Amino acid sequence: MTIRKLVVLLLAAAVCGVAITSAVRNPEHADLDAAARRGVPGKFVTLGDGVTHYDVQGPDSGQRVLLAHGFSVPSYIWDSTVTALVGAGFRVARYDYYGRGFSDRPNVRYTADLFDRQMLQLLDSLGWTGPVDIVGLSMGGPVTAEFTGRHPERVRSLTLVDPAAGSRDAPPLWFRLPVVGPTLWQGFAVPTMAAGQLTDFVKPAKWPDWPDRYRVQMRYHGFGRALLSTLTENAAGASLDSVYARVGALGKPTLLIWGKQDSTVSIKNAESVRKAIPQAQYHPIDSARHLPHMERTDVVNPLIIGFLRSGRE
Repeated sequence: MTIRKLVVLLLAAAVCGVAITSAVRNPEHADLDAAARRGVPGKFVTLGDGVTHYDVQGPDSGQRVLLAHGFSVPSYIWDSTVTALVGAGFRVARYDYYGRGFSDRPNVRYTADLFDRQMLQLLDSLGWTGPVDIVGLSMGGPVTAEFTGRHPERVRSLTLVDPAAGSRDAPPLWFRLPVVGPTLWQGFAVPTMAAGQLTDFVKPAKWPDWPDRYRVQMRYHGFGRALLSTLTENAAGASLDSVYARVGALGKPTLLIWGKQDSTVSIKNAESVRKAIPQAQYHPIDSARHLPHMERTDVVNPLIIGFLRSGRE
């Protein structure tokens, strides 16, 4: 056997080994269909790009608030916030982005246009055609800021909680390779994501069920593909400053909340967001990382409620 043939065989064996390992480690083994959604709390609506899972609570006459989650943890991340807002008399809607939770995982490009379309169509389906208060967490920061810039007539105020900021980095090169990249992503990156969510807390031991709640959505085909597409499509190296600057130029009332110990999106980024939105009310939160609305409900809930009430027309 020649050296060239040996190298080819070794490479082929390595590729097969990676493929087999990825297949074994891949957590996606089920289709997200009507049977999978049976008994799931909340409601479902078919929008332009697929079925969206959402929930609405609070009095019909209450001031309308829409909550947008972050990169991968779906709308249950707002549980404590919904409880507080509904208790204060607000009408609150939250939903899962496409590719997350119990919303469809369409095989499309997960661009800013897609997330904007989903939010707009959901609001239309609810009949919320007037200005609403919008709250965005982490990646929900640029999602809601982009929506505000495109549809200012639909937004009364914007609240940003530890928003994604600064430059958006593309995933490592090996995850962007044709065929091989998605395989590596699915078998080696996705399986680690559930346990990785605990790094968002100062005291992760207080949230023992957090990884298991996350793993539910990982069962369904298309989850990993949606996340990789989101990273790839929205990481052109451009800064998010311009997205937030449009909100600043509109003069929309804005509340900015940030966990002081955030290791996911450093609080150092607050400076650029505040520069882009000079009217923003800024509150750094002690003893909190990336999810201050969960870790410091005693501080954050009153801040959000007070801000929303101050913006009533």
